[in-house]
Amino acid sequence: MHKSKSIGIVSLGCPKALVDSERIMTQLRSEGYDLVPSYKNADLVIVNTCGFIDSAVEESLDAIGEALAENGKVIVTGCLGAREDEILARHPQVLQITGAHAYEAVVESVHRHLPPPHDPFTDLVPPQGIKLTPRHYAYLKIAEGCSHRCSFCIIPSLRGDLVSRPVGEVMNEAERLVESGVRELLVVSQDTSAYGVDLKYRTGFWDGRPLKTRFYELAEALGDLGIWIRLHYIYPYPHVDEVIPLMAEGKILPYLDVPFQHADPHILGLMKRPASTENTLERIRVWRSICPDLTLRSTFIVGFPGETEASFESLLAFLEEAQLDRVGCFAYSPVKGAAANNLPGAVPEEIKEERLARFMEKQAAISAQRLQSRIGAREYVLIDEVVDEGAVGRSRADAPEIDGLVFIDDATHLQTGDWVEVEIEEADEHDMWAHLI
Repeated sequence: MHKSKSIGIVSLGCPKALVDSERIMTQLRSEGYDLVPSYKNADLVIVNTCGFIDSAVEESLDAIGEALAENGKVIVTGCLGAREDEILARHPQVLQITGAHAYEAVVESVHRHLPPPHDPFTDLVPPQGIKLTPRHYAYLKIAEGCSHRCSFCIIPSLRGDLVSRPVGEVMNEAERLVESGVRELLVVSQDTSAYGVDLKYRTGFWDGRPLKTRFYELAEALGDLGIWIRLHYIYPYPHVDEVIPLMAEGKILPYLDVPFQHADPHILGLMKRPASTENTLERIRVWRSICPDLTLRSTFIVGFPGETEASFESLLAFLEEAQLDRVGCFAYSPVKGAAANNLPGAVPEEIKEERLARFMEKQAAISAQRLQSRIGAREYVLIDEVVDEGAVGRSRADAPEIDGLVFIDDATHLQTGDWVEVEIEEADEHDMWAHLI
């Protein structure tokens, strides 16, 4: 009897990389390969790497080393693949290295080092493909690459300029995911609000009707699918204002993930951030006037070259004024190949860490206060997990993995993927506790 070949996959980095891993897995499964969760049962291991910041590079190199030690046959792909010399210097025994979103190259490499079975069954893959997320939510990647040249970032050199997917293809994938039981789609790319710019917003077709390849039209169409639609990686361009009424109407979730990175105009200029000259505070005020329930998530960098105490203080003042709901922050770390490495005014490590601590202390107080204001409110929650004590879910304000949770005691009768209405009883700076209504 024919024995199938087994593949293990380690997926690191952001949701965009996770989608790449899902596509690779879907293709390999359709060709008859088995996908296994352990090194010892795999004939070959694929490591999908991240190369964005130094800590991610180290994590990726360690993961490659672990896969080599535990299995021995390893193919490397993903963002770190652009730094082939660095990988080979540490791990010369890897079988092959490919770059980011190089699906075909990865599959060809698997074919070369582990030829496919002779009798693959094409019905082994469900229509929505193979997913690494739970059944009830999925990431929907709408574009590859980025056309900006932020001075701290090397993503364009790793993934190239923006390439938007055809709108009909995106919507068909979204429909297949909904039909498979997905209750929440998380829309991701490097620059989601620039969707369609590279295609000059050309008209595509979905479900027999014309549809522009454009951020607003895509959000509106996704809002017709009857599930939660959550938008990530949104630059605050003026045209983002157009989607806020869709949130106010309940078509898509009132949630925006906007990576502001800083607030001081001089530092934003050094960072070469898009929309850096926009009046961000005024834009936030307008958004909240249209949609009072809007949740804003963002990320920031402290200790960027040239950041003085005055420019850091202006960032803290922005936090106080903006009252963002969810915030992540990183101390600046030089990335090999980034233009920012050549900027003067490097900030000493101890000052970076001190500013990071001050930043997070201020934001923790803001986040806690905003969650306290929700106590007593009735909200809908999507259930992620049911445990012995009850159910664990997320509100409309919470994206998986990065935001908070809602704990519901004694709700063990619920099932993963259920939507339920709860009343919020208490909260800390991250999570909330509630009871079923």
